[in-house]
Amino acid sequence: MTNGETIESYVPARLDRLPWSSWHWLIVVSLGATWILDGLEVTLAGALGGILTLPQTLGLTPARVGASATCYLAGAVLGALLFGYGTDRFGRKKLFFITVAVYLIGTALSAFSWNFWSYAFFRALTGAGIGGEYAAINSAIDELIPARVRGRVDLIINGSYWVGAALGAAATLVLLDPHRIPIWLGWRFAFGIGATLGLIVIFFRRWIPESPRWLMIHGRNDEAERIVSEVERKIMGSNATGIIDPGYSAPPTRIRTRIHTPWHEIWDAIVHEHRQRSFLGFALMLTQAFFYNSIFFTYALVLMRFYNVPEQNVGSYLLPFALGNVLGPLLLGHLFDTIGRKKMITATYGLAGILLALTGWLFHAGVLTAQTQTLAWTIIFFIASAAASSAYLTVSEIFPLEIRALAIAIFYASGTLAGGVGAPLLFGWIIGTGSITALFVGYLVAAALMIFGAATEAWIGVPAERRSLEHVAAPLSSKGLS
Repeated sequence: MTNGETIESYVPARLDRLPWSSWHWLIVVSLGATWILDGLEVTLAGALGGILTLPQTLGLTPARVGASATCYLAGAVLGALLFGYGTDRFGRKKLFFITVAVYLIGTALSAFSWNFWSYAFFRALTGAGIGGEYAAINSAIDELIPARVRGRVDLIINGSYWVGAALGAAATLVLLDPHRIPIWLGWRFAFGIGATLGLIVIFFRRWIPESPRWLMIHGRNDEAERIVSEVERKIMGSNATGIIDPGYSAPPTRIRTRIHTPWHEIWDAIVHEHRQRSFLGFALMLTQAFFYNSIFFTYALVLMRFYNVPEQNVGSYLLPFALGNVLGPLLLGHLFDTIGRKKMITATYGLAGILLALTGWLFHAGVLTAQTQTLAWTIIFFIASAAASSAYLTVSEIFPLEIRALAIAIFYASGTLAGGVGAPLLFGWIIGTGSITALFVGYLVAAALMIFGAATEAWIGVPAERRSLEHVAAPLSSKGLS
């Protein structure tokens, strides 16, 4: 590994020109499984919320159910920051093995919780693994996926969170049915699903290479070129051409190699050089975090408290909700690459906020049933799922390569801390009071925040569609090089 050497590399251009292939699908499945795991964990925790209040389980109060969700999110915040820095410093591949291992241990231990404090700690540990995954995985995916399809792939992968949610909802219908499994045991089995999936993910990730872009920056361009050449041969066979291909229209990336990025340069890039982008990232992450966490973590409690849905039936109401969230990015994702980032992010954020305000009014007026409330939330989150996914897409592509994972971590952490960690606790307390008016006001706040996110995107959004990452944000190591 060398430091300070000036090089020209076609690695980014070669990765962006690759045709879509089974190799890219391997990346999507192996790395994108992160969101399935997170969706599974959040859904299980939400569906188990009612069960865990029963005396034959952990006997938690509604406020403590919300507090355990807050612990999960707090763990995700700390994990994102710790592992995000490690991802930029030590490489994408090393960290995405470590983070999934932390997740696996945390979710397995959750099954053996004996009181609120042990449950809260194990949920925080699980969250730390998932938070670290967000930084390691988002950066790796964006650096391996061709620019022309980066938007739709990112959104679909982030939307796969709800595949995990559907799995969790379906599992609870069996595991929480007292006619099949005793109540005191079924919720413990539920957490075993996540641990099993975590083992499968580790197995598939063995075939994912280190990010060639990261290797290039860190003075290992020969290794990066070798990886890209191998991928080209796998995809194009004898048609693969080297970097001297006369048909190459994209220019090389010129950088000065480095071993690591010092803290003062990280601070200057985020706080000064890219201040406007930092505000954008924070606004999008905060607003979607409050919107999602205020509703989804207390979904089961709302159904049980205000609509008298039996706790063992909550999973059946989660399934259509999860389906709407999966279909949103799947059907709308390509528009973020064709119509463009700014227009689509503004539209999805704004529409999600307006629809939630309308649904909150109908809830307050008492005209909704458990079924129509679920239908309304399904429609809202068809839109909101694409919006939330676009927040992760935005923060992963608008910052330089050297600080990409840490930037993802910082804005995921700060947005979640400001907009998400307190939301389940607050809404859990509101639901505990039984006040319909107070809950309506809470929904209006969440709606207003989403509309604020839409306005921010319309103001300072970055048109990153179909552009290379190096064009969207020039590497820090390219400064001063013509």
